[in-house]
Amino acid sequence: MGICRFHTYMRYVLHKKKHKADPELFIKNLQFEKVPVRVYEPRAPSAGLRKGIIFFHGGGGVFGSVDTYEHVCQHIARESEAVVASVEYRLAPEHKPPAQYEDCLTAAIHFMRKPEDYGVDPTRIITAGDSAGAYLAATVTQTLSSRPDLPKLRAQVLMYPFIQALDFNLPSYQQYCRIPLLSQEEVILFALQWLKGNSSILKPALEGAHIPPEIRLKYRKWLSPDNIPKEFKVKGYKPHFPTEYRKDIYEQIKLTFDPLTSPLLAEEAIVCQLPETFLMTCEYDVLRDDGLLYKKRLEDSGVPVTWYHGENAFHGIINLFDSGVLTFPAGKRALDNIVSFLRGL
Repeated sequence: MGICRFHTYMRYVLHKKKHKADPELFIKNLQFEKVPVRVYEPRAPSAGLRKGIIFFHGGGGVFGSVDTYEHVCQHIARESEAVVASVEYRLAPEHKPPAQYEDCLTAAIHFMRKPEDYGVDPTRIITAGDSAGAYLAATVTQTLSSRPDLPKLRAQVLMYPFIQALDFNLPSYQQYCRIPLLSQEEVILFALQWLKGNSSILKPALEGAHIPPEIRLKYRKWLSPDNIPKEFKVKGYKPHFPTEYRKDIYEQIKLTFDPLTSPLLAEEAIVCQLPETFLMTCEYDVLRDDGLLYKKRLEDSGVPVTWYHGENAFHGIINLFDSGVLTFPAGKRALDNIVSFLRGL
């Protein structure tokens, strides 16, 4: 309606809802270096050091906060008997990428260097996040996998992650292009903000004009729709043939091909070192196939993957596991599976 920007509206709506503090948890607002972090620790006595979870919230990198994920982090900390550190990273467009990644990496390194200060076992540290937070968890985990000066991560938990910014015409993008809470165009607009591209190039980016033929060929083994299981291509999908390559579009968003933007494209030497992974996908989600492609990439590299697919779930469902009249049982089922995985680590 031209009243305000979309991200401003979403921040207002999300911050209206307040969650009560869980009496079973100690909750502290801290600083990891200069990054604000909210730490949740079970009050119940523990026989030893606990698991530690570094959590990155979703919101496309432009909205969302530790407050909007308060109920999710409280539930995970209480039910998995773990210490959860929820990171308040800076948001775009006020803070241009890679500020978000840098904040998440800084907080993770601080936590991993001093886990005992938070009652955490250094051999049981997990990264986790949903949507854009899952993308940040994936990129941070890839970076940390090659850090011999830090403890080795025990696992990563990726809930409906954004994994690549090359192909916006995978089967799920076609099938659910207008499904709430995330449409095909919204993904591209969020990606363009991160890539510092102009929204005027949305249509050429959607058609794949930003991908040079030699790069398309190089990454086909990881990005091909052929890697999506047949049962996910039964309805509403037609093979997409990219439009003619345009160098001017490529120059605007060439960061697309950096693994810090598209973690699916990381080198094999990095991927094969990644920890055990819990990966969640939702059926009614344009990012479903991003998750499926990353699942295959991880498995092909020998990484153990526990996959949970929400057949009746949509993007953002985790936030609606306990939301009054807006509660969706699919959200609670997904969270129960995540907690079960965490308790087994």
